[in-house]
Amino acid sequence: MKTVLITGASGGIGAAIAKEMSDAGYAVALTYNKNKENAEKLCAQLGNAQAFHCDISSFESVEKLYDDVLSAFGRIDAVVNNAGTAFTGLVQDMTESEILHLINTDLNGVIYSTKFAAKHMVKNHSGVIVNISSIWGVVGASCEAVYSAAKGGVVTFTKAMAKEIGPSGVRVNCVSPGVIKTAMLDCYTTEDLQALADETPLGRIGLPEDVAKAVKFLISDDASFITGQNIVVDGGISL
Repeated sequence: MKTVLITGASGGIGAAIAKEMSDAGYAVALTYNKNKENAEKLCAQLGNAQAFHCDISSFESVEKLYDDVLSAFGRIDAVVNNAGTAFTGLVQDMTESEILHLINTDLNGVIYSTKFAAKHMVKNHSGVIVNISSIWGVVGASCEAVYSAAKGGVVTFTKAMAKEIGPSGVRVNCVSPGVIKTAMLDCYTTEDLQALADETPLGRIGLPEDVAKAVKFLISDDASFITGQNIVVDGGISL
């Protein structure tokens, strides 16, 4: 049985990806940083799954994660780098620690995870990595400038890694979600959400499953000749 490692899978988009991949017949290794209870509940629902603690912003924590997952499952066929955080505010108001935390989580965490995934996959001459970015990593967002910079870095890092490890049979792609109905939208009023839906050409807010299905496609053999791409899943709002 193939194994997929999904970071930040204790809720929202990560949980939806875990369910899609489990339904596709994968054993699922999922990570959490603080929400252990949700991660364990998800594992119980999926069946052939196991939760691992990981602070994605820590090189040592990510290195231990890969050691633990390989020890538990014996193989890693696909990795989804989904863990991340957000910050809304003016750059001039951000503290150094807030800037570093965001960059270390949203960009460096993807780099750390990809480093250890690549080491395993290149040796086996097979594997798929899917990084989760954001439409703000493509077009930028006011009051989310550092977040946009980190997510933009994920997009270009994806393209570079596709070139770097493609000759070893490893594919690397990216998915950039738009406005998706997760806990991150809880701060918005009903009116705000309706306005966002109205701005979207397809007329609705996205669902975690919309992102998860795109990820599943990129991991599948149906996408065997696709690498270095960024699939935008936003209902057209960034057009």
